[in-house]
Amino acid sequence: QVQLVESGGGLVQAGGSLRLSCTASGLTSRTYVVGWFRQAPGKEREFVAAITWSGSITPYADSVKGRFTIFRGNARNTVFLQMGSLKPEDKAVYYCAVDISGPLQLDARDYNYWGQGTQVTVSS
Repeated sequence: QVQLVESGGGLVQAGGSLRLSCTASGLTSRTYVVGWFRQAPGKEREFVAAITWSGSITPYADSVKGRFTIFRGNARNTVFLQMGSLKPEDKAVYYCAVDISGPLQLDARDYNYWGQGTQVTVSS
């Protein structure tokens, strides 16, 4: 059974930082892509960042480029999202997801497995 467990969300002041983590278990594929998405109240789920198995490809949404960094831990089944210079508009539930099917995609519909989400709140 595939499980994705996120942690690290919380309340932070604007300009602050948070690090989210996503740990995957139960995956038999060794070449899966991990993506981070977020969903704010009343809005659609949107792409934030993704990383290939090798870590060599890491696209970002324009809204977070230069502020967020996605990377894999030494235990390659854990992926982190380091978020800096946070803004109130970054407030959302953040989800990690896994795509086992092929090349890196930015569309949430291409991802096969999802975590439960972690809330990030940024106060102004």
